[in-house]
Amino acid sequence: MIPKIIHYCWFGRNCLPPLAEKCIASWHKYFPDYEVKEWNEDNFDVNMIPYTKEAYEAKKYAFVSDYARFWILYNYGGLYFDTDVEVIKSFDEILSKGPYMGFERNPDKWGDGLVNPGLGLAAMPQQPLLKEILVKYQNLNFLLSDGSLNISLTVVHYTTQVLEKFGLKRMKGIQTVADFTIYPSEYFAPIDFVTKRMHITDKTLSVHRYMASWGEQKDKTVTDYIKHCLPEWCLIWFNRLKYYKR
Repeated sequence: MIPKIIHYCWFGRNCLPPLAEKCIASWHKYFPDYEVKEWNEDNFDVNMIPYTKEAYEAKKYAFVSDYARFWILYNYGGLYFDTDVEVIKSFDEILSKGPYMGFERNPDKWGDGLVNPGLGLAAMPQQPLLKEILVKYQNLNFLLSDGSLNISLTVVHYTTQVLEKFGLKRMKGIQTVADFTIYPSEYFAPIDFVTKRMHITDKTLSVHRYMASWGEQKDKTVTDYIKHCLPEWCLIWFNRLKYYKR
């Protein structure tokens, strides 16, 4: 059984922004009998591995949480949410089926289909998949040999890579991988991260608001403005063009 505790990470000793406070309030509303626990510098060793130490020293705190979430769930179990996830419906049915994760964008032939553990992740302690992800991070550095930061790949990419090793298929629909149920994006990510358009269905349980604290705020503001002005079909085709160029 999944322990009744919701974990979240907040490193850097800054105050929680209003969006995070709103999202955490939604957790209390829909999980009234769950403990909500913040993990920070006081109860998590940011120097645990080179990746987290280097990310913390670079003040890229979201990357510290990328490892921390898996360490926390591997040792204690429970649920994890990023602080920009707003819950809008009960998770009782989902949790009755056991550990889960979700796609942030449904797979298609243009290369999309990555699993984002920040959308919501439920696990029991000592699950082998979590251990595999921890080992992957233990073999990474955040500060690269040329002095640049390892930010081109994120927890979304690393998690998907490990899931594929365990049998994940980039296909539509619900699938089970290493005792985790992997759900389509409509469950936890109704906002398309490419187009920023909302597509809520009767299956949607939460909304990822994409605070993206790891990015540059100026870049995010300009990009979001452009995305809101352009038609959705244009943004989708631009994203596919980038895929073909790779």
